[in-house]
Parts: sequence; C-alpha cells; structure tokens
Amino acid sequence: MERIELKNQHIRMTREARTIEAMVLIYCHDKHGTRGESLCAECQSLLTYAGARLDKCPYQEGKTTCVKCPTHCYKPDKRAAVREVMRYAGPRMMFRHPYLAIMHLLVDGRREQPERVGKKVRETTS
Repeated sequence: MERIELKNQHIRMTREARTIEAMVLIYCHDKHGTRGESLCAECQSLLTYAGARLDKCPYQEGKTTCVKCPTHCYKPDKRAAVREVMRYAGPRMMFRHPYLAIMHLLVDGRREQPERVGKKVRETTS
C-alpha cells in the first residue's frame, strides 16, 4: 500500500489521511481478499485519488468531515466508491482503529461547516 503523503503535515490532516487509509484497507481486505499492507489495484487507485483530493482541500486543517463539506471535490464515481468504502468500514473502525474512529466521529464530525472558499458575496443595493 502506498501511504498518503501530504504537503500539510498538520495533525488534523495527517489523522484524516490515516483514517481513509485504514478504511480502504479494511474494505479491500474483506471485499477483495487482500492481506497485510497490500491493496488491490482498484483500492490503491481510490486511495491515491483520495490522498490527492485531501492534499488539495481548500479548508485544510479547518475542514470538517467530507459529508458536511460545502465543496465536493470528488468526481461522482469516486465519491460513490468512497461512500461505499466508508459505509462498510465505518462500523468496523471502532474495533480495529478505535482512536481514529472516535476522532472522526466526535471531534471532526462536530466541526462547523466551513465558509465556502471563493464564495462571492452579493451586494444588495437599496
């Protein structure tokens, strides 16, 4: 498995990368029969894509979970694939990676939705 390497080494971003890595690993092991630190080509491709999107996230350490984000940066087919991975791996995270699961649900999930980056403010004239 190629790990996600981020330019921003903030603890929040690093934890987000490790969470998606753990979820894809659980999914790939259970659904595609891989073992150890290996992933199938499809799951590795999805993980690489997720890492690239995470690295380019406009909110960076101020981001909330992707489901609450005002900017959807995943292509529709990749978003559906990540949603499937998260639906499957999410409940299993508590047993295999409890720290990441708790931080994802309680800390990151409670963050306020960030202001949309680049949003133009309309001026009303009266």
